[in-house]
Amino acid sequence: MTKADLVDLIYERVGSSKKEACDVVEAVFAIIRDSLRQGQKVKISGFGTFLVNQKHARRGRNPQTGEPITIDSRRVLSFKPSQVLKERVNNGSKPGV
Repeated sequence: MTKADLVDLIYERVGSSKKEACDVVEAVFAIIRDSLRQGQKVKISGFGTFLVNQKHARRGRNPQTGEPITIDSRRVLSFKPSQVLKERVNNGSKPGV
């Protein structure tokens, strides 16, 4: 599913114009993006939690040469689905049914 698909679905289900649906999708993504940039956790009830973790610098090696290198610290985005989402995904697609 793409952002355009999401806009189309909102347009169909809510009945607003495509421009309004696009503005809503963009606004929601901007709010989530800004919150994550500030290091805040974004928890969407019934869906899941987005959070930013800090990975510390560590030693690694260049796989081509075997030379030791330092991997810089960085922030990584992670998503943990809610139990409700897990159940809906798993119960909606049982193998062999």
